[in-house]
Amino acid sequence: MPKLKKKGFRNGYNTKSVNYEDIKIKDEGEAVMVSKMKENGAVMVSKLKEQGCEGLELESKNNNREGSRRRHQENQVSSFKIVYMRKVDGWENDVGKKIIPVIPDLPTDWTNHGGDLSNRRYAYGETKISPDTVAKLRLKWKFVAGKDISATPAIYNDTIYFPSWNGNIYALNALDGSLIWQQNIGQLTRLNSTGIVIGVNWTVSRSTPTIADDLLIVGVYGPAYVLGLKRCNGELVWSKQLDTHYASLITMSGTYHRSSFYVGVSSLEESSSIEACCTFRGSFVKLNARNGDILWQTYMLPDNNGSKGGYAGAALWGSSPSIDISRNAVYIATGNLYHAPLHVQQCQEAQNNQTTPTEEDKCIEPENHSNSILALDLDLGHIQWYKQLGGYDVWFFACNNLSTSGCPPGPNPDADFGEAPMMLTTNVRGNKRDIVMAVQKSGFAWALDRDNGSIVWSTEAGPGGPGGGGTWGSATDGKTVYTNIANSLGRNFTLKPSNITTTSGGWVSINGTSGNVLWSMKNPSDPSASGPVSLANGVLFAGSTNGTGPIYAMSATSGEILWSYNTGASVYGGMSISNGCVYVGSGYKVSLGFFDPNYTAGTTLFAFCILP
Repeated sequence: MPKLKKKGFRNGYNTKSVNYEDIKIKDEGEAVMVSKMKENGAVMVSKLKEQGCEGLELESKNNNREGSRRRHQENQVSSFKIVYMRKVDGWENDVGKKIIPVIPDLPTDWTNHGGDLSNRRYAYGETKISPDTVAKLRLKWKFVAGKDISATPAIYNDTIYFPSWNGNIYALNALDGSLIWQQNIGQLTRLNSTGIVIGVNWTVSRSTPTIADDLLIVGVYGPAYVLGLKRCNGELVWSKQLDTHYASLITMSGTYHRSSFYVGVSSLEESSSIEACCTFRGSFVKLNARNGDILWQTYMLPDNNGSKGGYAGAALWGSSPSIDISRNAVYIATGNLYHAPLHVQQCQEAQNNQTTPTEEDKCIEPENHSNSILALDLDLGHIQWYKQLGGYDVWFFACNNLSTSGCPPGPNPDADFGEAPMMLTTNVRGNKRDIVMAVQKSGFAWALDRDNGSIVWSTEAGPGGPGGGGTWGSATDGKTVYTNIANSLGRNFTLKPSNITTTSGGWVSINGTSGNVLWSMKNPSDPSASGPVSLANGVLFAGSTNGTGPIYAMSATSGEILWSYNTGASVYGGMSISNGCVYVGSGYKVSLGFFDPNYTAGTTLFAFCILP
């Protein structure tokens, strides 16, 4: 086995290189682990050897990367300590057995859809890319997967992980794009497609794979399974079904923390006929990341006993949940109702079908957590607080046609939250306030107090619609918030500070403390702007669903386009950023993209880097 040496622990425990192959548990009840007392919690002890992957984390292929990792460890001396315990995150440590700590995450890693526990989509350690250098980005390599790629790639230890709509999951060498491994989800799991996803008749994932130490965890886009794979070779370790409803699936990308995986369950039941609709209830689930066992599952609506006529909907489908270690909370946001009980519909009719995005609706009952931001307890899953935002909203596809009979009373804006909240801390004259913030498909951006869910500010960032408004993921550097505005209905959108009006979608910058819009920029190539944004060192990245697949790098200060590139196919997903490189997939002619004549199919993952 290669030897792993780690330097830089100057806290009184270790002052020289340590060969972790030699670490043993000396006494009963004593286990040695390295715990990172930072935002992403404790680093778990990995049993790589038991999986036959013992070389994966032990030596980097790139000496510069290894040097960077060691320098990072040395710079984070105050963040580490040696602790002793009987169990490490639920793993029993037998006396005398060797243990191998996993190297802590670097600022250059992008470990889930949101990049880290705070769901910020922010490459906080990036230094090579800046407003001054971004124009020097060049195509370094591209990898042809064979079908559309719409998930934000995950990055860990110079490896890129992503799914394609051909049903495969890939691991690539980030340095040259060479294939490390690929696995087909259908062949791994023997699961059959549910047949409800447009454009594919095989089992797929559309979620960003989540780095979970020696595992890679990913959701299946119907049926609603979550898979744990060996990160070194993609072999299946476990699979778990989270919902047995025929239309349930996993759209959300999960978040990993202290041996647990957190993810929401969504559905395509709202595409069914009026007669068949609806019984699905959205839920949020905590799993044991080592074996897939469900530790708790919290539903967003009252039980309907699987029968029509009650509450249905409130799916959790966008972005990745954020985790607040200090408050022992996970923050999520939900979608619209598919159906409401008769008495709720009658209440809505009695108030003249009036509801506003910013006022509380008297027809919303306490157990209805649709279109809501919630804080759940990490240990037990109970709801610490919730805030329903946007009012009454019962929507499904059939009622997009206004002539359809039997539809629920309106208005029916389809104002889901298509992203989980981000965490940031505002500072007003020295007074800090911890908030969560998310943008709704209504176009409204909401900032809530992390302690109690009270509204700190709300802002109409741009026009809403069934396709957004904001969708899939905003970004923040902790001071300024950036979002897409899809403007799916082509409404008038007044840009700031120019006061020019457009009917296109675009991108918006918002002051994180006040909620004031700082600037807004139209998408120059497309009537919409549907994908998530990403942020790095003063540069905002976004893609376009225009058939030529443009991607843009903008000044985070002004919105000015500093660099662009045409990928050749619609870009619906987001970009991940690491060590001077930007990674993005192209193509989206599946699912809802199947119906849009402007969207085009693609096959390719691209790497753009600041080259010497």
